[in-house]
Amino acid sequence: MLSDRIKELIQKSRIVSFADWQKQYSNEVIEIFQQADDQGRYLSDQDIKQIQTLTPQLTTSTTQAQLLRDRVEEIVSQARAEVLAAYPQITEPGGDLYPPARAEACWRDFWHFLRCITYGIAGQSVEYTSTTGLGYMEQLYQELKVPLEAMVLGLEKLKYYSLQQFEEQEKIQLAPYFEHLINKMKGFSLTAA
Repeated sequence: MLSDRIKELIQKSRIVSFADWQKQYSNEVIEIFQQADDQGRYLSDQDIKQIQTLTPQLTTSTTQAQLLRDRVEEIVSQARAEVLAAYPQITEPGGDLYPPARAEACWRDFWHFLRCITYGIAGQSVEYTSTTGLGYMEQLYQELKVPLEAMVLGLEKLKYYSLQQFEEQEKIQLAPYFEHLINKMKGFSLTAA
């Protein structure tokens, strides 16, 4: 059973921010991204089509985000396998991701991390995170004693397997979106201050 504190932190751990996008995009475009984030989902085909119609310069980036969305299950599965290979006891009794519900929450976080990264890619904004939301996520991870090293490894593997979907030039262009979140998570503290 989750404590009220944990439930509150989960609600506040919204790691994406579109606040700085108003300099570049119309409110209508930002609202499409915001609705997807509010609903905890990837951009839909309809969302992408609307964004491309309203802001044609985002056609390539939204298509890249769409490709990752369409392959998310495979990418997360590959990242999960790498984490389990590096930390074979992590899901066993006494491991940091035991019981199974804890492990499932971790894999679900991978899915959501890639979702957030795709927003940055689609909107061509490498600085897509919310400092406040990340702060709450750090507190949440501390409260739940989430294995930070395993989560960072998972993010690095999400980056690796995601970039495998693209040509060399696109890999160079897209890598900073992943590195941004990886670096933010590497800055998390394992214990509360």
